[in-house]
Amino acid sequence: MRWDGGRRSGNIEDRRGISPVAGGIGIGGLLLAAVGYFVFGIDPSTTLSVVNGVNGGAEQQEGARGTPADRDAQFVDVVETSTTDVWSQVFKASNRSYDPPAGVVIYDRATGTGCGMGQSAMGPFYCPQDRKVYLDLSFWQELSGRFGAQGDAARAYVIAHEIGHHVQNLTGQMDKAKNYAAKGVDSGSVRLELQADCYAGVWAARASDVSNGAVALDPKDVEDGLRAASAVGDDTLQKQSQGRVMPDAFTHGTSEQRTRWFRAGVQNGDPASCDTFSASRL
Repeated sequence: MRWDGGRRSGNIEDRRGISPVAGGIGIGGLLLAAVGYFVFGIDPSTTLSVVNGVNGGAEQQEGARGTPADRDAQFVDVVETSTTDVWSQVFKASNRSYDPPAGVVIYDRATGTGCGMGQSAMGPFYCPQDRKVYLDLSFWQELSGRFGAQGDAARAYVIAHEIGHHVQNLTGQMDKAKNYAAKGVDSGSVRLELQADCYAGVWAARASDVSNGAVALDPKDVEDGLRAASAVGDDTLQKQSQGRVMPDAFTHGTSEQRTRWFRAGVQNGDPASCDTFSASRL
């Protein structure tokens, strides 16, 4: 994946080395969120919101804002900036203005968020309450080691997926998923996650044109992204953690579904092709 010459906006908040403030949801809530993510695939922000509502708010820290000095963090900056350029173009075509996320928070171990206390064991996540993406860079080692998804493109897919949730927050798609749940209709969460996968594909398809080739994915990079999408399918994660698949507990979609929707975004480059809420087949 080409990215070294990509634009950096400095929309990064670096909290690495900052210890989380005592209090918040406590270790019990952290463990609950971690179990929810790795065993059942439940979005960490959902678990944290529930636990946070019971135990009180988690105090948030403030980190240094701007472009970090290390290469790993600069990669995050370039990808986040690229997603902003892509989605700004998409929104402009519909006579709308894209409002970027409030930042990508890079942290280690644990940190306060608008959705409660976040922990690295939960993996990357987007918090709609404060409109920030949270990422512990140690997840890259897990992505390549545990999930077998290596390369910058696999990492970029993860970031673009979380930014996809921000796009859903802006366009009301998150409310659609909530309405599904309120009506007792299953698959609302799955449809939301698969749409975010497709949105990640839209970014991958448009990144090169928007950046004049400074940020670009070749066919091999796309395969790395597909491999990452497959590695975090509900069925794959459940087989790893429990030795069996429980379809009733799916929240993100199967490996086949995740790769298919990501591919749809790559092939079409059009968010209109990502309407998972109207799709008869997920």
